[in-house]
Amino acid sequence: MQANMHSGGQRVVITGAGSGLGRELALCYARNGARLALADLQTEGLKETLALVEQAGGNGFCQRCDVRDFSQLAALAQTCEERMDGIDVLINNAGVSSGGFFWDLSLEDWEWQISVNLMGVVKGCKAFMPILMRQRSGRIINIASMAALMQSPGMSNYNVAKAGVVALSESLLAELQPLGIKVNVVCPSFFQTNLLDSFRGPDQAAKQQVAKLLESSPISAADVAGIIYQQSAADQFMILPHESGRMAWAAKQADPQVIYDEMTRLAAKRIEQAKI
Repeated sequence: MQANMHSGGQRVVITGAGSGLGRELALCYARNGARLALADLQTEGLKETLALVEQAGGNGFCQRCDVRDFSQLAALAQTCEERMDGIDVLINNAGVSSGGFFWDLSLEDWEWQISVNLMGVVKGCKAFMPILMRQRSGRIINIASMAALMQSPGMSNYNVAKAGVVALSESLLAELQPLGIKVNVVCPSFFQTNLLDSFRGPDQAAKQQVAKLLESSPISAADVAGIIYQQSAADQFMILPHESGRMAWAAKQADPQVIYDEMTRLAAKRIEQAKI
């Protein structure tokens, strides 16, 4: 039975599949013959993604899922057991954006950010772990951000949540590899997406700054999805889709102080502009 399931291509679960990178990942895997379990909080977006997947020659199903609620993720895992007899790839992609200086961010802003961007990934991994452990095979791809590696000022809660995703992925890489389960973490820089639809924070100037960066990106969400597809299959653990991101990360590894000084300059400029 397992062989029959695989003959229909990879069985892939994607959270946050209703738009943006999640949708592009769904289309990329669909074009490569995958069967898809698509999850998102927004059911309309999910239906649109499934329609596009079917147009691209793929197939799958949708299930509404709030990654903050473990029971909903566990229900998704159960559906994947029933309908696909397991999974080959879990992509923890659901995420939200936020911004604001630390002194302006409320504890609620922190809790919301960490509950979605970090604990949503933890819960996603936890919900599907019994399937992966039973199979002794599969792959987890966690979507983090360059913010995990280069902590820009004015988005501390986002930086912390995404850095947690990288640390979780590094931990899982070591623990799961001996069991035949592979792990990748993706740290994209800004790219054209609808991330700002979920933006929450006191700092609208930060939102405008992010909007400019998103618009000026040299690569699209579809490009990022293609890079993730290729590099995860090649077992590249940390995937940095943007050349500027790879250069910045190399610079930080070579001399972290240079980056800290640059971030401090950026913060000082923003503080001056905001007349704090």
